[in-house]
Amino acid sequence: MSAVGGVNVTRMEIERKYIVRAGLWKPAGRGVEYRQGYISSVKDRVVRVRTAGAQGTLAVKGINHGLSRLEFEYSIPFHDAIVMLNQFCEHRLVEKTRYHERINGHVWEIDVFHGLNEGLVLAEVELVTESDPVELPPWAGEEVSADPRYFNSNLARNPYSSW
Repeated sequence: MSAVGGVNVTRMEIERKYIVRAGLWKPAGRGVEYRQGYISSVKDRVVRVRTAGAQGTLAVKGINHGLSRLEFEYSIPFHDAIVMLNQFCEHRLVEKTRYHERINGHVWEIDVFHGLNEGLVLAEVELVTESDPVELPPWAGEEVSADPRYFNSNLARNPYSSW
């Protein structure tokens, strides 16, 4: 992601997502608390508002094409994000703690979900191209990149606890 005039913009997001094997991963440092909701979540696009610690963001993401999709993310005032989360979101909020780990040249984001998604732990790695090789850490289990149940927008609508 690059920053342009206070705007964080990723034109193309390419990521792989894996279930974290229970008991094989332990946080290496402190995580950041995330709360996020969806102002719009239709097949072709989602509009997400998020707080991460004391930061607020608004993101617009397009439909997935394989592992890729368009993404535009913007910093917004924290208070505005809180109001949007409380007033505008379609479904329940997704709450999680995010951890970052650098492994074999890639930054992994490990999300430990809370609330109705308690028990779910996912890891994502962003890539430059869909064909980039990824050496999986021992705690990375089944790949779920193409399974829409694991999209955060779907976890807001159909939480893990209801599966």
